[in-house]
Amino acid sequence: MRLNVGIDVSKETLDLCLLLNQAKSGSKFKCFKNRKIDYLAINDWILKLSKCQPNDIVITMESTVVYHEAIALYLYSMGFQIFISNPGKAKKFSQALGLIHKTDKSDAYMLARYGDAQNEHIHLWKPDDTNIRNIKTLTRRLSALEKDRLRESNRLEASEISDAHDRVLLSITRIIRILEGEIQEIENEIDTIISACPTMKKNHDLLMSVIGIGKVMSRELVYLFSAKNFSTAKQAAAYVGLTPKLNESGSFKGRTTLSKIGPSRIRSKIFLAAVSAGTHNPDIKAQKNRLLAEGKTKMQALGAAMRKLIQICFGVIKNQTRYQSALALN
Repeated sequence: MRLNVGIDVSKETLDLCLLLNQAKSGSKFKCFKNRKIDYLAINDWILKLSKCQPNDIVITMESTVVYHEAIALYLYSMGFQIFISNPGKAKKFSQALGLIHKTDKSDAYMLARYGDAQNEHIHLWKPDDTNIRNIKTLTRRLSALEKDRLRESNRLEASEISDAHDRVLLSITRIIRILEGEIQEIENEIDTIISACPTMKKNHDLLMSVIGIGKVMSRELVYLFSAKNFSTAKQAAAYVGLTPKLNESGSFKGRTTLSKIGPSRIRSKIFLAAVSAGTHNPDIKAQKNRLLAEGKTKMQALGAAMRKLIQICFGVIKNQTRYQSALALN
């Protein structure tokens, strides 16, 4: 017998619902603080009421930015089966159930019901290995530092134009220098982790063989292909938001654009790599020229270049072979 637990996760609290039967009134609810010192109490509460072993219990929670990660990792380590649901799919399921009121308690109940409804189709969550988790946290910090540097650079430009006081210019310059030093140290730490892992190191070297992929883009893609188990190049392109999105309604025929679903950080870096590849990579350059000759806009050709570039990188990793131009092979 398998029991289902739903956890509605927020920054401060964890609302639990132990689904004893399909009726909400027959389920058990409990709210805990979202802090590690309370995780053992959560474990004990679930086991006491369910009277089951952890591997007979599926715990469903929605993916959040970061707030679900610690509790998911803890409960996984205790032997529970963890299901991290897509927020969009869970919302549609809630609407199908006819749940009108949105509260933490009802969300926990809905997630428990959603996990139960998935049954044999459930895709259980497993944590990434230590290297991937470390790179993930370092990459988040790196992204934040890069945004801070861009903001300070914009402030410096505006201050110079407005002839601001020298002390203001000195302050901004100092902050930029500190941020650049931190960025360099974080990048070095990521490179150290990659170099220490034989698989990541090899993948990094293979990606560097792709014309248009530099050290920065290679670092991002090593993490992406390590953290995500894509089975096809199309899946990789879709995850990053590089699949075409048709814009039509009635007689209106709009231009095809990118879906832009997924991590914008990686997409923005692929954009820069595709610009370079459009000049130096023979496969990307040939595609760009063909699309422009067919009447496509420069942005449409660039979007296609981004998609082809991620597909080439996927092929290099999947086949574990260095990049060779398709034109050179023909």
